[in-house]
Amino acid sequence: MKDDPTTERAAAAVECRLAVKLAPWPALQALREKLGYKAKEEKHFRFFSLYGHVWRTDTLEAAWATVRLNGGAPGVDQVTIEDLTATPEKEAAFLVDLQQELREKTYQAAPVRRVYILKANGKLRPLGIPTIRDRVVQAAVKLILEPIFEADFVDCSHGFRPGRSAHDALESVEQSVREGRHAVYDADLAGYFDTIPHDKLIAGVRQRVVDGGVLGLIRQWLNAPVVEPPDKDHNQSGKGPPRVSRQKSGTPQGGVLSPLLANIHLHWFDRAFHGRKGPGQWANAKLVRYADDFVIVARYIGPRMTDWIEEQIEGRLGLRINREKTRTIPDLRADGAKLDFLGFSLKYAHDQYGRAGKKYLSLGPSAAACRRQREKVRAMIGPRQSHVPLPELIENLNRRQRGWGNYFRLGYHREAFRSMNAYVGEKLTRHLKRRSQRQWRPHGDKSTYQHLNHMGLINL
Repeated sequence: MKDDPTTERAAAAVECRLAVKLAPWPALQALREKLGYKAKEEKHFRFFSLYGHVWRTDTLEAAWATVRLNGGAPGVDQVTIEDLTATPEKEAAFLVDLQQELREKTYQAAPVRRVYILKANGKLRPLGIPTIRDRVVQAAVKLILEPIFEADFVDCSHGFRPGRSAHDALESVEQSVREGRHAVYDADLAGYFDTIPHDKLIAGVRQRVVDGGVLGLIRQWLNAPVVEPPDKDHNQSGKGPPRVSRQKSGTPQGGVLSPLLANIHLHWFDRAFHGRKGPGQWANAKLVRYADDFVIVARYIGPRMTDWIEEQIEGRLGLRINREKTRTIPDLRADGAKLDFLGFSLKYAHDQYGRAGKKYLSLGPSAAACRRQREKVRAMIGPRQSHVPLPELIENLNRRQRGWGNYFRLGYHREAFRSMNAYVGEKLTRHLKRRSQRQWRPHGDKSTYQHLNHMGLINL
């Protein structure tokens, strides 16, 4: 089934990471190691001869393999992965033509197709989908730039980085709280990907890369026209010509290179935080960041720290703090206090054995994350899905449950998992009764639970 660009699946599909192994391209793997070693050993070195590595055959082949593996929706040209892989000759010609354009510097970035996906709060998140051709070139540039900037990134950064995950970020927050940092600054940046100032972003890239060819490619992608849906409600079924606009700031959320560029920009906040004049020194505070989501934990958070954060984020980096959603938790140990971060809730819960005055630090799925999962399950088993064959329906349910369970298996998850199992079982039982002309009941002396299990439904 192809990815629907109006769903969260499309966001994950076009958010292209280095998902392939580089073993088939040992020369490229060795180059990345050399670039990373050079960047690590010489912290002030600026790389000035990288463009030739971007259009190398092995770089483009590895980039294409990454884009092909991630799949995703087509761009404005409506060219799909399937179109390019129709025959081996067509696939080879695609890479040869792209390499020639890059080598001769005739490559031009295409406009970005804008779609909108529904967020958990009911609002719409803009997503920019480049063409597959542009995604391959972006992946090639990422292959060359990533080891250089990875040598500089601070350990507090976890999002969109090789070998790091959201679980690492959560465990870092939990460990910092256990060490006695019970005050929390929970930040929210307003439209981060859409508000990054281009001049400040390029200045950050130039701290390490001064190759004019590579910088020219990045500027093309930043300045590429955006093709909006034709109607005001962002409904792609609307009629009329599409609206074309140019963005003066931001990097398309959905571009292959966008996560790396986003980390490069916020890297300067990470460095300042842990620098000689930052809260990491004078307040012994800890910063944990996952892309544009970050929290700061300390023993005390007062005006000096909040003023410093606002000056760095809004003054130095040119971003905006969403003050309606950003909040400070004076003491996480207080009754009712909790931190929601990356889908998890971190809070001090009363002792499960009822001992007075005893609390333990609990990390588990947040109420909002459980609610969103129930909404997804309800949509999958609703009356409109009565035509879906039962084995296919259970397979789809298992896939969603398995993915959700793997992510939320961190911390204290048993109660949430039991509740989710019961909800799925109840909804599926109602679905079976609704689609049957006779009163449905389990076969023989089996219970409903045993029958669902026999049909292949998994439990978390």
